[in-house]
Amino acid sequence: MKALVAMSGGVDSSVAAALMLESGYDVVGVTLKQWEGENGQMPLAGCCTVADSEDARRVAAQLDIPYYVLDYVDEFTTKVVDHFGEMYVTGKTPNPCIECNRRVRFNVLLDRTEALGCDVLVTGHHARVVRGDSRYHLMRAVDPTKDQSYVLHMLDQEALARIRLPVGEMQKSDVRTYASRLGLRTALKPDSQDLCFVGEGSYRDFIRARFPDAARPGPIVATDGAHLADHDGLVDFTIGQRRGLGIALGERRYVVDLQPDTATVVLGRKEDLLAAGCEVDSVTFVSGSAPVDMAVEVKIRYRADPVPAVLQGDSANGWAVRFGQPQRAVAPGQAAVFYRGDEVLGGGTISRAFKSQETDYDR
Repeated sequence: MKALVAMSGGVDSSVAAALMLESGYDVVGVTLKQWEGENGQMPLAGCCTVADSEDARRVAAQLDIPYYVLDYVDEFTTKVVDHFGEMYVTGKTPNPCIECNRRVRFNVLLDRTEALGCDVLVTGHHARVVRGDSRYHLMRAVDPTKDQSYVLHMLDQEALARIRLPVGEMQKSDVRTYASRLGLRTALKPDSQDLCFVGEGSYRDFIRARFPDAARPGPIVATDGAHLADHDGLVDFTIGQRRGLGIALGERRYVVDLQPDTATVVLGRKEDLLAAGCEVDSVTFVSGSAPVDMAVEVKIRYRADPVPAVLQGDSANGWAVRFGQPQRAVAPGQAAVFYRGDEVLGGGTISRAFKSQETDYDR
């Protein structure tokens, strides 16, 4: 058996490669070049940098496995970076890591798995794939503090049949211990939290430079429409934001709405952030179909805890989520991911939040 291992240059993918070797697989390591500097080189800052690629190459050498860098800059630019900017132009707050997984990374890697004659694709994600009752289940990681199942919710049965996530069965501390025992150079390397295409500046600076429509100035108003101030660009604001508003009102105010047509930022009180539910677009289910029992738990942000909710709708007419209790700062553009216990059922992209007084979800 032969395994293609996506090596990011971090400790998780390094250990994933070592574990597959230990399991008796022939292993091939690859890194995707998804972004580049002005001279065509890999980024020097952020994640997926030239230094990360060098770490991956040297780990591959330590493990004595072949290693390749594959160029997918054009696909990443079109499907992830441009999409990221377009979402901000329309007042949404996207998650580019999810879009990378959905639109580029797994499609590319699964194609390469077949082209290189490999049987399975292996990544260092902290999640689990479990085979049972004639289908595959996507599960939370053993280490709940490192769980990444949220960003993998788009994977379907065909993908899960060919994917292995070995470090999802381990505590993060055990991953580092294993790497240290093998003498891998990435054993103590910190986890990256950066966006690969932003580099040394902030993502807001990046958007201003590349997508000027997202930086249009406009008014800041109260929920009753009263003009409070002006701002320098919608890109500086996200739903739920309290700090950095550039205005003092004597009481705490939050960004409760962004209106891209007029570049308007709406400020309100904490209670104005509450939503009874949300519409969700681009919904997919891991099993291939919606669950019979529509009572689920849903995560509306990567770091959020799952909350009880009910799915409503269907593939023909669209989907909505009704929360068991109103939730704060439901941001269009973020993913709503459906769980049942430790299992990921599916998910999609939040397109609109229902205010707490709205109760009609019939389609």
